Parts: sequence; structure tokens; C-alpha cells
Amino acid sequence: MLYHMHEAQRLAMQPVRMWSRMVNLGLNNAFNPVAYTPLGRYVASIGDVFEHVTRRYDKPAWDIATTRIDNRTVEVSEEIAIQRTYCHLLHFRRHTSRRDPRLLIVAPLSGHYATLLRGTVQTLLPDHDIYVTDWQDCRMVPVAADRFNLDDYVDYVMDFLHYLGPNTHVLAVCQPSVPVMAAVSVMSGWGDLCVPATMTLIGGPIDTRKNPTAVNDLATTHPIEWFEKNVITAVPFPYPGVGRAVYPGFLQLTNFISMNLDRHMASLGELFDHLVAGDDEEADRKKAFYGEYLSVMDLTAEFYLQTVKDVFQEHALPKGNMVVRWHPVRPETITRTAILCIEGELDDISGVGQTKAALDLTPNLPDTMKHYHLQEGAGHYGVFNGGKFRKTIAPLIADFIRRHDHELGEADGKRLIA
Repeated sequence: MLYHMHEAQRLAMQPVRMWSRMVNLGLNNAFNPVAYTPLGRYVASIGDVFEHVTRRYDKPAWDIATTRIDNRTVEVSEEIAIQRTYCHLLHFRRHTSRRDPRLLIVAPLSGHYATLLRGTVQTLLPDHDIYVTDWQDCRMVPVAADRFNLDDYVDYVMDFLHYLGPNTHVLAVCQPSVPVMAAVSVMSGWGDLCVPATMTLIGGPIDTRKNPTAVNDLATTHPIEWFEKNVITAVPFPYPGVGRAVYPGFLQLTNFISMNLDRHMASLGELFDHLVAGDDEEADRKKAFYGEYLSVMDLTAEFYLQTVKDVFQEHALPKGNMVVRWHPVRPETITRTAILCIEGELDDISGVGQTKAALDLTPNLPDTMKHYHLQEGAGHYGVFNGGKFRKTIAPLIADFIRRHDHELGEADGKRLIA
């Protein structure tokens, strides 16, 4: 019933949004003299903010048409390399003859679309041949399709690495750190030739017992039955996935916003001030952020519940109890994949030390193949997007990848940052 109530509320609000939009268009009309008065701008700004924050947003476009390589503009095209039910492997093909390390970016499956990493991709694209996991909204997947859980997630990662072949590099942002490390551990145990050359983990919950956050506390203070009863619901008609049990994106978004409610209220207040002042550039920047932030997708119930249980409640990976498709996950078998762990000093989702735990779980990996970076003054999103990421973290990642690339090596890595 939860999803049905949400849809009913959304539909009930639609006339109000339409009226708000009409008022906004009327008060912003160049031929309307009221548009030039302080009262007119004030009322129009109220309507604009209201309509913007209550609108349902579809999946955003990547909008990455070009990049800069060797001081020249290079065209970029999106190509679906592999199409699966729950995830497409998207390739950002650069129209250049230059060869760069092949990088698989595993986007989080935690409510937002993979386009949340648009800035990550744009920053890393000039120096890497990038593939991204483009997760699909589960409310659009018919209930007759295959189920999808955490084991399937690991399978997808391994399949994509096999498709990309040896000497691929993998980067996991937040939630996928666990399934990515599980995939690399299983492949290492097999002696798989396609085990990645490097694994970069950014703000991920490898061991949530370390410096637990409010997110971790929520997971450990309620039994798994509580989550199944209170946050799992069925997709309503008329979506293609009608009847599918999901953890709805709107509920995850509510949790995200409630964690930083004061910050979001202040940000929306700034948007209102920009609109009243006629500062269109700053207002558009705020709108673009919330257009992305408010775009959410549903997760399958089986994936969500297994993740809560295995990662946040039972700590299966750091305890050595994780099993994927009857294969024990043994991080100690990782000996050929260099690991870079990146954390944010102010991260309130994955606390400091949770990602770094990956280095302790790989005792047979030489210290020369391990690196840790704590970004001062950065929160959860600041470690994969924004100024600190572009200026400090991205060059660090690029250097680490090139130092451990089997074809380029340390000399090329030093050239990159020189």
C-alpha cells in the first residue's frame, strides 16, 4: 500500500503543480508588467521552487558529447556494449586513436541513477577508456523477469570484467565496493586471467563496524524482518513492473534528505534568493543539481534485503563468511590486483576506516600495491565529484592506474602527473 499511497499523493498534487507552473509562466512573461515588480518576482520564485522540488524526474541524460585530450576537443559517443535486464554496460567511446587504460566504473545501486557519476566520468574520461554500469529502474522490469540479488550483482561485475578482458581497471563508488571486492576475490581464487590490474574503492562499506554512521546504526538496530515489513512494497499499476516487490526510490530519497534536512532547506532557500534576484546562472546550477538528486529508481527487494543483512548486519565480507554462488569470498587470495582506497574526512554515510579495511583484508598483496588516501574536508559526494575530486583525487586515481597498468607502467604514471 505504501507505493499506492505515494502515487495517489503524487497524482493529487498534479493540479497544484500545473497551477504553480501557469502562475510562474504568467509572472515571467515579458509582456506582463507585474513581472518587473518585486512582488511579481517573489510569487514567481515561490511557484518555480515548488514546481521544481515536487516534480517527478525521469532518468537524466549523460550529456557527455565531447572531452579534451591533448589540448583538443574530441567527440564522445555512448554505446551499449552489453545489454542485460537490470544493467547495461555503457561505453563512452572517444573518437581518438590514443590508447589509454581501460576503466570499468561500477556505479552505486542505491536509489540514484548511474548518471550521478556524470562528473566522475567527465573528469576521468580524458585519460581513460571508460565503461560504466548503467543500472535500470526495477519498476520498469516486468515481474516475470529473472530475480536480482547481491549474488547477481557480483555475477554482473565478473561478466563485465570477462568481456573487457585482462589488464582492465575497476573503480567502485560507495555501495558497489563490497560486490566489486567480492568479484575480484572470487576471480583471484580461480586464478582468472581477467582479474583487474587495479581496484579503486571510494567511500565504500567494506567493514561497517568501523566508525559506524547513522546509516549503519539504522541497519543494526532493526532485524531484517523489520525492513521487509516496513520498507518493501509492490510496484503499482500502470508501471511495467506492476506486482514486483521493491525498495522504492522515493523512500531512499526521503532518507537521504532527512539525513541533511537543514542543508537542503538552506540550499532551496538559496535557489529562491537567486530566482528573486534574477541570478539565472546560479539558479540553473541549483536546479541542475536537484534535477539529478531528485531522480530516483527502485531496487529489487531481494537485492536490498540481502545487502542490508550481509553487508550491514552480519558483516559477512570482513568476517570471512561471504559466499557468492557457492564460492567462498577470500580477499586474501588477491595478489595481482593493486588496491587504492579513498575516503572523505566528513563522510556521514561510509565512516572513515570502513573502506580502508580492504587493505587489511588482503595480507598477501604487497604493500607496494596498496595505497590509501583520506581527503580532508570532503563529505560522501565530495570524494567522487566536485572541486576536490577534480583537483586532487582524480589525478591520484589516474597516476595509480597507470603505475600498475601492465602495458604502461610506472614511467608513464610519472609522466601523467608531471
